[in-house]
Amino acid sequence: MFRLGAGAARIVTLYSLGVAGSASAAIAGHGDVPRIASHRPIELAFVAEREHPEPFAAVELEIVVEAPDGSRLRVPAFFAGGVTWKARYASPQVGVHRWRSECSVPDDAGLHGRVGSFEVTPATGANPLWRHGPLRIAADRRRFEHADGTPFFWLGDTWWKGLCKRLDADGFRELCADRAAKGFNVVQIVCGPYPDEELLDPRSANEAGLPYAAADFRAVNPAYFDAAERRLAQLLDHGIVPAIVGGWGRPQEGGRSTIDQVGLDGYRRHWRHLIARFGSWPVVWILGGEASDGNGPWAALAEEVRALDPFDRPLTYHAPADPRTAIAAGNDRFDFDLIAIGHDGFGTAQATLELLRRTRSQSPTRPALCGEACYERHMQSNFEDLQRHLFWTLVLSGAAGHTYGAAGIWHASVAGDPGITPVYDWTPWREGMAFPGATQLGLGKRLLLELPWQRMEPHPEWVDAGLFAAGIRGELVVAYLPKRRIYDWSGFELRGLQPTVRHTAFWFDPAAGRRFPLGTVTGVERFVTPPVPSPQDWVLVLQRE
Repeated sequence: MFRLGAGAARIVTLYSLGVAGSASAAIAGHGDVPRIASHRPIELAFVAEREHPEPFAAVELEIVVEAPDGSRLRVPAFFAGGVTWKARYASPQVGVHRWRSECSVPDDAGLHGRVGSFEVTPATGANPLWRHGPLRIAADRRRFEHADGTPFFWLGDTWWKGLCKRLDADGFRELCADRAAKGFNVVQIVCGPYPDEELLDPRSANEAGLPYAAADFRAVNPAYFDAAERRLAQLLDHGIVPAIVGGWGRPQEGGRSTIDQVGLDGYRRHWRHLIARFGSWPVVWILGGEASDGNGPWAALAEEVRALDPFDRPLTYHAPADPRTAIAAGNDRFDFDLIAIGHDGFGTAQATLELLRRTRSQSPTRPALCGEACYERHMQSNFEDLQRHLFWTLVLSGAAGHTYGAAGIWHASVAGDPGITPVYDWTPWREGMAFPGATQLGLGKRLLLELPWQRMEPHPEWVDAGLFAAGIRGELVVAYLPKRRIYDWSGFELRGLQPTVRHTAFWFDPAAGRRFPLGTVTGVERFVTPPVPSPQDWVLVLQRE
């Protein structure tokens, strides 16, 4: 155990995310030992005795925390500006946690050799991210779940450039509320170099400026990350997991990727900062956008991130092709596969499906889902029928969820400034927010949450080619009939039912959420559905009575 020193508690700041139901709401005095609810972050603030040259690049501070079970975590701290560093910690373990600080400048007594403790109490609150904890990979290696085992169906949205100043704080809050109301629980967002921009492009600034002073990432702008933090906290307040992208990997200036321009050391500093600020939060890490072995040392960076993150948050990368081969070296460092295939209509949808199936068949087993395909109305294409098609075909083929995207939102477009060159879309983000596909995917998720979706397995043998089915043999069937030509009301044949099992059946309208009961299906192995209610795409649900 660490010996507690006199006056140690004075460097403990009771950290609030600045949102309702935040960490501070769970903290109460207990003698000289602060208390924090499990899964919620507590912040320790350290004040150096003197200023240090290049504090962001040259000074590394950590706290070593001993949990009640005797295990220890080494938690990085971040430079917060001036002479202040901060460390953040969260744990599911109830009980007293003791810590000490270790600094690369050991003669600064404000940073090195400090000790203290705090008590973690049981989880509280209605927000699922605080009550059930951060995400992890489920035991079947096919799904996500919370830290307490509660299943988590990933429905993500794409806000790559959502931390720039074009999307102001009020707009960000409005978008959070809209997506939460529609059922979204993940947002993929870049906190680092942006896609389709040169490194440190002024368009990537937020209200506090750019994140770094130069391309080597040796001098940080703490105010940029303070402003970004306030927005990411809004996601948490709405029960939405930030899936934080460390930067974009596609070659840009002079054909060089950002990781080549910044250097591995610079990207390591950047990722150490992200982990220190946000790793105690219920986040997911996306190493890089369009990252591959061919455009920089991403595999080496993945190893660094693994070593730096004491909380072991799920890690993936946004692959420009097959997520098992784009970063081939040490691919087993990644926890799940995020497929990103493109935006060219139903051909892209088919290619994404084939890649999902191939990825799921590979070893080691891990969750897979579409992380970018066919933004709604991207370049005036990919309308809501395609969004439904992507969602249902991929989920019924074994995806652990789905990520949607919309023109205007992913690039934080505002009237007169789409924030991207060349211009793909002039759609403002608020117009993109209202596209119907997002609502329709939320309806699909809502239906699945009524069912034991986490136990469903793909069963293509239950239907003919071109249709999709998944379920639990003898208990549940969910089948998707994609959109066909007009004036086609025909149903289809469903095979593999158990003749002794009675099922209640209904058609589900994936565009409007309407249900059309079919009554009870009894004593059949093959069920020929009645005609569909209208010539569009449909979902058939059979549940064991």
